Amino acid sequence: MVALGGNALLRRGEPVSAATQRDNIRRAALALAQLMAQGHQLVVTHGNGPQVGLLALQGETAGKAAFPLDVLGAETEGMIGYVLQQELDNACSGEARFATLLTQVEVDPRDPAFAAPSKPVGSVYSEADAKRLAEQRGWSIARDGDAWRRVVPSPRPMRILEIDVIRLLVDQGVTVICAGGGGIPVAQSAGGAWIGVEAVIDKDHASGLLAAELKADAFLMLTDVAAVFTGWGTPAQRALGDVTPQELTAMDFAAGSMGPKVQAACDFVNGTGGMAGIGALEDACGILERRAGTRVVPRAASVLRA
Repeated sequence: MVALGGNALLRRGEPVSAATQRDNIRRAALALAQLMAQGHQLVVTHGNGPQVGLLALQGETAGKAAFPLDVLGAETEGMIGYVLQQELDNACSGEARFATLLTQVEVDPRDPAFAAPSKPVGSVYSEADAKRLAEQRGWSIARDGDAWRRVVPSPRPMRILEIDVIRLLVDQGVTVICAGGGGIPVAQSAGGAWIGVEAVIDKDHASGLLAAELKADAFLMLTDVAAVFTGWGTPAQRALGDVTPQELTAMDFAAGSMGPKVQAACDFVNGTGGMAGIGALEDACGILERRAGTRVVPRAASVLRA
């Protein structure tokens, strides 16, 4: 299972254009192709925060009725999946087969996350601009590093509705691109019908749930940092090599960035006994070969790497 971070699609400060995103996705596809060339069968997920935010803002700016977040999630899942699938086709030779699947993920409408929006979406703003937009558009906003962004509810994923379809495709040797942006958040109404939910599910938590359901041997979260660090941003910062969930639980990580990845890694390892890796996109092969990134493992002494 490979979860591509938002940097695989759009790096902070880059123009939100189709050409920029395709260039970044092409780079991601080449890294994934290297994994496949080594004999690994992949299931791929990806982020969509900047794209969802952009589409929502475009709709509001044009004076159109705003589409709900579940619809925007489905739209971006198809859009990003199309480009990623095409670039994987271009990067891989032979008889590799790919499929993009819109994926619904059940959430609990009573999840406390709905009362405390925390998932960043869309562009970054100065504090003054963010507060102005929050007042104009009724947004919730929060600091994201040195900037500010809109934040929306991010309930925990409970169940992947298309899991049986994904299994069928995987059993046929298809590389499946699914659960993009954490999947499309849905819940059951009182009458039993499925309905969309105004939220964005955390991609890493949804990917970890999917990895566990598929009994994946390894769960990789590829991002724009080389590893999980202790003392991040200080002279004492150190990168973690092999580390157990118990060791990670005793450490503190930023809730808006590395925190969800660490929690998703711990959940996967505790639940399956497999290995979870966190590191840079270009180090994907190195993480599996235990020479790069952070590897969360069930029973191994942790190794701090400078």
